[in-house]
Order: sequence, then C-alpha cells, then structure tokens
Amino acid sequence: MSGVRASKVIDVADVAAQVEDGMTVAVGGFINSGHPMAVVRQLIKDGRRDLTIVGAASAGLETDLLIAAGVASHVITPYIGAEGFAGIGPAFRKAAQDGSIDVFELDEAHFYAGLRASAQRVPYNPWRAGLGTDLPVINPRLKQYRDPINGELLIAVPAIDIDVCLLHAAVSDIYGNVQHNGTRYGDIAMYNAADKTFVSVEKIVSPEQIRADPLRTSIPGATGVIRAPFGSHPYSADGYYVPDAAHIQGYLAAATTWLKSDDRSELDAYLDEYIVGPADHADYLERVGIRTLLSLNEF
Repeated sequence: MSGVRASKVIDVADVAAQVEDGMTVAVGGFINSGHPMAVVRQLIKDGRRDLTIVGAASAGLETDLLIAAGVASHVITPYIGAEGFAGIGPAFRKAAQDGSIDVFELDEAHFYAGLRASAQRVPYNPWRAGLGTDLPVINPRLKQYRDPINGELLIAVPAIDIDVCLLHAAVSDIYGNVQHNGTRYGDIAMYNAADKTFVSVEKIVSPEQIRADPLRTSIPGATGVIRAPFGSHPYSADGYYVPDAAHIQGYLAAATTWLKSDDRSELDAYLDEYIVGPADHADYLERVGIRTLLSLNEF
C-alpha cells in the first residue's frame, strides 16, 4: 500500500555487506564507550580489507582491533587508546612503527574541521590551529595557504569524506530516529559527514516514545538500525552497562604480546574465540557469558 513507511531495522550481516574493500568507514563512540562492536566484529569475520577507518576524536580499542585483524590500512583519528587500561592501542602502535598502516596525523580541532568540510560538501575547512607547528610538515595533506580575503596564513584541512558511518546508541524507533544517552557530539559530526549511517541500539522502541521527547533525537533518520542488546560490549553503553574490564585487559595482553615479541598466537586465539568463531552476535554473547554480562552494572 502506498504511503506506508518502511521499517529500517536491519541485521548485522546486511549492514556489514554495505561495506566494500577500500571504503572509508567511520566508527563512532568515545574511547571505552559507545562503539558498534557487533558490526565491527562482523567486518573482521567477513574479511574486509584496505579500509580507511575514521575513528572518534578520541578513538578506543575498536579501531585498534580493526588494525590487529588486518582490516584497516589507513587511520584518521587524533588518538587511539583505552584511558585507564592503556595509554595507546598496542596494535596501532605496532602497525604505525612498522609502517604497515597510513596514519593521518592531526589534532582534534583538525578532525572536526575535516568532518565539517565534508558535511558542508566543500573540499576543505580553513583553520588556524597548527600554524607554527610541524603538523603540516608531518602531514602534508594539511595545506598552509594565504586567505584570499585578508591575506591571513591559514591551514586548509581536507574534508573527511565517509562512505559508511557505524554508530551505537541507546534507542531508536523502527524508522531510524535514534536517541543517544550521554555524549553524542562526535557521532553526530560523523553522521553529517557520511553517505550512509547504520546505528546499532540497545533497544528498538515505539515511535510514540521517540516523539514524546523529540529534542533527544540525535540521528533523525539513519539509513538502518540494528537491534543489538549489549552491542557495544566489551565497551560501555551509557545507561545500560559499564566496560568489561577483564575482557578488555585480555585483548590488551594478547595485542601487547604481538607488539613486544611479534608473536601473534595469543592475538589470533582471541580473534578465533570472540570474532571468527561465533556464528553471530548472540553466539558472541553466549561465549562472554550471562553472568559476566549481568555483572556490568552502572550502579
């Protein structure tokens, strides 16, 4: 029947199928919180390669994991780490030191300037930050130029154009109207810069619940939404659960062994157990264990 709105609920495998080798993919969240891990794991399981990963302004180990699994060949983010767990992602450090990934060196101001340029559909964003530093030397893609209006020296930050944006949030209705809990600024900037945006959520709720508080809607009409309880595990989801410290430390130990000794056996065992082995997101959660999941209380 004409005029009927179509549901935008989609499963993890179909979202991952939207990502092709060589694409630029943004992965939302912030350090140890709010990452779309169900989709991240599927990209690794599907064997994606040569992706440019746009991490958050402060990216977490989700980006490190994509590097460790050989999915990412280029990285655009000011930082990859894990706050109290690790100052810097071990796989990121190893790949950067070995020269096996291309790192787009920039600070947080440049990062948001590049996303803003893409959102505005212009080739670059003029910015003052970084003048007088070595940033334009280290990263020649940051171009110094004279402003044609007043002759002022500025930096042209190239647009960060995103093919597919992957986010995790609290809730959405079936029509892709998404509402975050907590921090969402970076996710919104990525969404505005992307051609397509898919959001995994802890719950699908009624359109009436979304309409009851429309100012909370952060993504008004995602390309698709994924029903994924515990979809950010082992990282936190504001209002639902805290990071799984033991799981994160297990990954870090395996990746750090690779960094220090070039021995991938522990890392590959982690990938086999939690990414390659599980048939789907539900199978992954079963491997983590219901007691572990229920223990991740915020209060």
